[in-house]
Amino acid sequence: MGVKVSKFGGTSLANAVQFRKVEEIVKGDRERRYIVVSAPGKRHKTDTKITDLLYQLYEKRQQNQDYTDILSQISDRYLQLVEELGLTLDIRSHLKELADNVEAGASLDYIASRGEYFNGVILADLLGYSFLDPVGVIVFNEAGSYNDALTHQNMVQALKKHEKAVIPGFYGASENGDIKIFSRGGSDITGAIVARGAAADVYENWTDVSGFLMADPTIVENPKQIKDISYKELRELSYMGAKVLHEETIFPVLKAGIPINIRNTNDPSNTGTMIVSKVNGSRERGAITGIAGVKDFTVIAVEKYLMNYEVGYVRKMLSVLEKYNISFEHIPSGIDNICVIISSHELNGKLEKLVEEITQVCQPDSIMVYEDMCLITTVGHGMAYTPGMAARLFGALAAAGINVRMIDQGSSEINIIVGVENKDYEEAVRAIYNAFV
Repeated sequence: MGVKVSKFGGTSLANAVQFRKVEEIVKGDRERRYIVVSAPGKRHKTDTKITDLLYQLYEKRQQNQDYTDILSQISDRYLQLVEELGLTLDIRSHLKELADNVEAGASLDYIASRGEYFNGVILADLLGYSFLDPVGVIVFNEAGSYNDALTHQNMVQALKKHEKAVIPGFYGASENGDIKIFSRGGSDITGAIVARGAAADVYENWTDVSGFLMADPTIVENPKQIKDISYKELRELSYMGAKVLHEETIFPVLKAGIPINIRNTNDPSNTGTMIVSKVNGSRERGAITGIAGVKDFTVIAVEKYLMNYEVGYVRKMLSVLEKYNISFEHIPSGIDNICVIISSHELNGKLEKLVEEITQVCQPDSIMVYEDMCLITTVGHGMAYTPGMAARLFGALAAAGINVRMIDQGSSEINIIVGVENKDYEEAVRAIYNAFV
């Protein structure tokens, strides 16, 4: 029998109805042996996620303010969940433990982790699975950094003791037992850690969407679903704003070569998107994988004759950015020119001083600033080796009357990035999509 690790997100576990869907999915495939859970998400648009309530609880306690109302909201949510599922689980004792520890001054990490912990206890009882607390398994060093080697060793041994188990996501503990959390969205990372430890055949990530779409559905009407995508393509699209799962999820399973399957809890018959090390040869020649973009960049364009002969020129320019603690996104260049592309929020009132100092340090022949720019990436394996790909892309933009201000092709040769003005962003995405799909 194979092994599947299935992680269910907050929307998949928001209420009793969603829990029942998860129960049906898990029991529908006996290979789904290890289940990783998030905290309950929103039940409706005006609802509050449990994790957000837990953060509020901590802040109230820290400020010595009355937090009983927030604690009651959290408790009522879980009490209702257990009651509606018809379980005999004593959830009150777990909730009392939280209340006692909050009163005693519990850490933010401990309090924030309880959403996943309670959900794990409840789902384990519903499924009849073991409950595996990641404390003592997922390890953080005393400095707070994640210990990958020790965690993997612990996870392999822990899973051997449980044929089937539910594991809370989002947290582990330091070597002295203090609970530590990953960044928000860290349940995805826990799922990948478990998948690697179990040597799983597949890591299923269940959410409220049926995998990745080729473009943002708020821009392109009914974009096609991506059936399979490589890790590299995923990184390119995620970096440029296509968010379906936590980016760091890739790395634990990448080491083990385990595919990730993005699935929809509300539409389990949809096979979703498969994320793999390498895509197979079934794609049509000239096809693309997806399009994504981000608005609000500033471009600083520097021109100097014989720049290429001046050793250290780029270093001098970047040293000015370092001085002002500014990171850059891209550096397209020519023989006598170079552009630094910076997210506008990074500048935060520093632009004028930055340009002035670059002028003093680099002595360019000219320096120009272009604001309100956006970057759009078109991703697909083999783009660089398929004749006419760039022509189709730029032809589509030209036909739509969109002026391309910047062009950059990644060294991996699986994407082409164009820079256009913010006002042209949506129309540019639609033009590119319609040219290829």
